[in-house]
Amino acid sequence: MSHISFSELKNWNQCSYYHKLVHVDKLKGFEGNLYTAFGSALHTVCEKVVLGEVEDKKALFQLSFYNEIKGLPEKIKENIDTKMIADMRKQGDFLVDLILPALKEQFNKFEIVSVEEKLYEPIEDQDLNFKGFIDLVIKTEDGKYHVIDWKSCSWGWNFKRRTDPMTTYQLTFYKHYYAKKHNIDVKDVETHFALLKRTAKKDHVEIFRVTSGKKKTENALNLLTKALYNIRAKKYIKNRLSCGKCDFFNTAHCT
Repeated sequence: MSHISFSELKNWNQCSYYHKLVHVDKLKGFEGNLYTAFGSALHTVCEKVVLGEVEDKKALFQLSFYNEIKGLPEKIKENIDTKMIADMRKQGDFLVDLILPALKEQFNKFEIVSVEEKLYEPIEDQDLNFKGFIDLVIKTEDGKYHVIDWKSCSWGWNFKRRTDPMTTYQLTFYKHYYAKKHNIDVKDVETHFALLKRTAKKDHVEIFRVTSGKKKTENALNLLTKALYNIRAKKYIKNRLSCGKCDFFNTAHCT
């Protein structure tokens, strides 16, 4: 084990036995669906749009969405709703025109610092690294760095989702390790989720800030330390509360 990512930590927090099956036994767990295909296609467009590397945003989305669907497992493709695909194609075409205007409205003047920036930073008191990829980092005129993570969704996130620790800890880790990587004060780093909403009636691209103070950062790092200890100790405890949505539920791998 040379590194751990936030998605791996999230899997462990959901169920340490699921983590074992996927990350230790190397079994295939969740392999994507139509919604993840849509989100990945939009991510591709977001990256190219902010860099000014695409002229036809809609064509890029359509091609990316097609390729993402093509790459899904056969068992998923066999049950795909063709009407949903048609709806998503229209929704994607609508959203791609709003990406850059939303950034400009939120931050006014800014410069692009990095896109898809890799984090691979040493974890405190551990012999391995935290691995992650930051979708977008911009810098505003006040000297602040803004770490932004694109998230596709249907109508938006409710208060519970916006404040859920295992959702927001992703940005807490990104802020902490981005500041360490570049040797900058964490107070000069702000983090945001950018919601790309398929079915919303308004605020189709919503950018909202997530704060991570000293205590929250300590809690996130403590969770990471706890996870690493249990993973190394091979403590694989099943979380029966997570069985309903698990890909291994009632299979030979987990009964």
